[in-house]
Amino acid sequence: MKNIVLFFLILFSFQSFAQCDIKSKVQADDSMLYFIKSATFYKTKQKSLKIGIVTDKENYFIALRPIPFPLKKDSNIKEDLVIELSDRNKYKLQHFDTRYIKHDSVMEILYLIDKKDIRPFSSFEAINADVNIPGTEFMENYTFKLHKKAIMDQLNCFLKEEK
Repeated sequence: MKNIVLFFLILFSFQSFAQCDIKSKVQADDSMLYFIKSATFYKTKQKSLKIGIVTDKENYFIALRPIPFPLKKDSNIKEDLVIELSDRNKYKLQHFDTRYIKHDSVMEILYLIDKKDIRPFSSFEAINADVNIPGTEFMENYTFKLHKKAIMDQLNCFLKEEK
């Protein structure tokens, strides 16, 4: 019985380390961005939407990766993102940047998390998000079903590393 308990403790500890697998990439302007693999929070045969935290160690961003996404020439994304957390408050995140990655095979939209909202985002699960990405099918309210803690867990990984 002790071996089974020990096995599960080890298994869960590996899963918690995997959540905090922080990666980095150097940008064209020589700045460094840190990120954790995005979690899929919406998926059908026709479309999917991934979400993750990105930071430059000064600011924190929520990154959305929609598939399909608009072509660069058709992209004019300026809308903000509204996320409701389990504290039943809605938080508006300002559109920061729209980036096409790996020769346009991936598109990522960054929304800035206001410094005053870091604490709620690191303490409460995400309930839903109002997503408005012109040129795509992503123009509605999405309820988080599977990865409600993804934003909170990823943000806490970065905050824990900074301490």
